[in-house]
Amino acid sequence: MRLVIVLLVAVLQGSAQAAGQPTFQELEESLTCQCGCGLTVHACNHLQCPSALPLRQELREQMGLGLDRTQILAHFEQRYGEKILSSPTTSGFNLTAWTMPFITLAAGTLFVVLTLRRWRRAGPHAPVGPQPTTAPRTGELTADERLLERELERFDR
Repeated sequence: MRLVIVLLVAVLQGSAQAAGQPTFQELEESLTCQCGCGLTVHACNHLQCPSALPLRQELREQMGLGLDRTQILAHFEQRYGEKILSSPTTSGFNLTAWTMPFITLAAGTLFVVLTLRRWRRAGPHAPVGPQPTTAPRTGELTADERLLERELERFDR
């Protein structure tokens, strides 16, 4: 019974922490370093980075104010623009950018399926290319025709 209570308290405490104050590392990973390295503030490996160090200090100040994750990220987005966020938002043009590849893939698949069905329903077509013409027989067989006749006679036996 004690084990159940301890586990319940641990789970409730963990969910309360997740909903409340974010960790410093979580916030660092949510922001992109502006020095040009393309990494998050947490992953920036430049010694004395002119961007990561001030951003870390500003993060500490925002956390000191008791703001939650959403408020802190909104503060950074307002101050530095959307480029500071390590993951793009899902609104406006970004929503279009996120969904268009999937919409295009679905439309292309639908087009291929419908085209294949139409081709299958149409059935076989006449062969493409020049067709042999049947010339009136004069009674004489060509050398190739004589050879073919001999070969066919071999198999008729």
